[in-house]
Amino acid sequence: MCVGLSAKVVKVSKGTALVDASGARREVSAALLSDLEPGDYVMVHAGAAIAKISGTEDEEADELMEGFLL
Repeated sequence: MCVGLSAKVVKVSKGTALVDASGARREVSAALLSDLEPGDYVMVHAGAAIAKISGTEDEEADELMEGFLL
């Protein structure tokens, strides 16, 4: 099973993005998304931001993961 995590973009710089996923920050590749800006929400998989998502989708993904992990 492949799982992507939702995260909020904190900073974008030269093909990478610093993202915050429920308080955990990490740098990921932003090469697949050309128009990322701080404040955007993304789905992250295998160290890469693979899609932009809405804030509502971010909340739904967080709720699903919390239920899965309990």
